[in-house]
Amino acid sequence: MLDRRWRANAERALEPVGRALHTIGVSADGLTIFGLVAAAGTAALIANGNLVLAVFGLILTGLPDVLDGSVARQSGTAGTRGAFFDSVCDRVADALVLGGVAWHLAGRTTELPVLALAVLAASMVISYERAKAEALGLSARGGVMERAERLVLLGVGLAFDVLVPVLWLMLALTVLTAGHRFVMVWRQASRGDAAPAANPPNGARPDGDGAPRLSGLRNLRVRRSRPRGIRRVSGRR
Repeated sequence: MLDRRWRANAERALEPVGRALHTIGVSADGLTIFGLVAAAGTAALIANGNLVLAVFGLILTGLPDVLDGSVARQSGTAGTRGAFFDSVCDRVADALVLGGVAWHLAGRTTELPVLALAVLAASMVISYERAKAEALGLSARGGVMERAERLVLLGVGLAFDVLVPVLWLMLALTVLTAGHRFVMVWRQASRGDAAPAANPPNGARPDGDGAPRLSGLRNLRVRRSRPRGIRRVSGRR
């Protein structure tokens, strides 16, 4: 919900920030790596019980995901390689943060870490559903618990030390989202709605759940076609 309603406005508002980052030499891939490092630091803070500081870590983890598209557009490096890199790093970041939550909860009871891991597993399912649907030329957008919502709810749980109730809510809404996407794709597949080409359109990049979005695709390389039988004279391969 947050992604569809407010992400475009947030990206427009932060466009000057993206322009400034590009001016000082910050790349889109650099922002993605920064978000991954911030996720690792956030996981360490949560595991050690520094929950309030971890809220700021979550902000640093999610902010690059809004800025990297703007930086990519400013630098003209939009492409599929960066989109793939960004999507994979988002999944790793989610695993790190929820792994830190599981470690923290292990100090309370032996059962609670399973709750955090269940949220992680369900979130990976909804990410895969959308990615697979797009690969088949179908649509699996939407749901009440995408990556932005997970980060916001987790931040609330950390700030007010109500992690367990928040995790139960996240699990319920994530499972609901997974079911919603499954039914959506099932109906499209039953009607034969699959597009003949499964590749995302130019200018698309994965969002927080690994599906294409029409914004800053990063690192796209356009290769010139050449007639058959003509060999490349350059030594590069």
